[in-house]
Amino acid sequence: MNSLVATPEFISAAAQELTSVGSAIDEAVAAAAAPTTQVAAAAADEVSAAVAALFGEHALRYQEVSAQAAQFHAQFVNGLATGGAAYANAEAANVAQTVLDLINAPTLALVGRPLIGNGANGAPGTGQNGGDGGILIGNGGAGGSGADGVSGGRGGNGGAAGLLLGSAGTGGAGGAATGAGGGGGTGGQGGMGGLFSPGGVGGTGGASTGGAGGGVGGAGGLGLFGNGGAGGAGGRGIVGDGGVGGSSVDTSPSPRDAPLARMPSSA
Repeated sequence: MNSLVATPEFISAAAQELTSVGSAIDEAVAAAAAPTTQVAAAAADEVSAAVAALFGEHALRYQEVSAQAAQFHAQFVNGLATGGAAYANAEAANVAQTVLDLINAPTLALVGRPLIGNGANGAPGTGQNGGDGGILIGNGGAGGSGADGVSGGRGGNGGAAGLLLGSAGTGGAGGAATGAGGGGGTGGQGGMGGLFSPGGVGGTGGASTGGAGGGVGGAGGLGLFGNGGAGGAGGRGIVGDGGVGGSSVDTSPSPRDAPLARMPSSA
C-alpha cells in the first residue's frame, strides 16, 4: 500500500500556488467581462439583436458562476493554509514537549520535581496539595479546597515557585462545616516563593453554619529573599464566631536553611 507523506512546507507552497492560479483566473474573467456582456448586434434587424442579447445573457451567467467558483476557491485555499499552519504548530509543540521531557527527566528521577514547568492544582474538595513548580522556572499549583462536612476539611497547601521565575501557589480554602457544632476547615498554607518572588497567600478558612466558629485562615508561604505571603482570611461563622486570620510571614529564612528542592530522605 502506498503511503502519503505531508509536510507543512509543501502544504504552504501548494496554498501559495493555488492563490496565484486563482488570481490569474480572476484577471482573465474580469478582462472578458466587458467584451462578452456588451455584444453589439451585427445588423439593425431583430434577429441580429436577439442573437447579441443571447450572447450577452450567457456572458452574464458565466460571470455569476465564475464569482461563485472564485469564492469556493478562496475558501479552499484558506482551509488549506489554515490546516497547514495548524499541522506545523502541532509538530512544533510535539518537539518542544519532547525536549522539555528530556530536560526534566533527571530532576524528576532525583527529587520528584521537574526543572521547568508548572505544578498542578489540587482538585477541589479534596484538600490535595498543589504541585511544586519547576526547580528553576514554574508556577506552584494552588492547593485544593477542603471537603465540606460536619467539620470542614483542611485546604491543601500551595506548591512552591521556581527559584528564578514563577509564582507560589495559593493555599486551598478550608471546607465549610455543615453540621451542628462543627467548625470550618483550616485554610492551606501558601507555597514557598522563589529567590525573589513572594510566598503564596494562605487559604481562607472554611465557613461554619453551626455553633462552632469559622476555620482558621492558612499561613502565608515562606519567601527566600522575597517577602513572605499574606495569611488567609478567617472563615465566616453564621452562628459562632468568625475564624482567626492566618499568619503573614514577614521574615525570610536563612539561605542555608531554605530548601532549593524537596530532596527525598535517605534510608
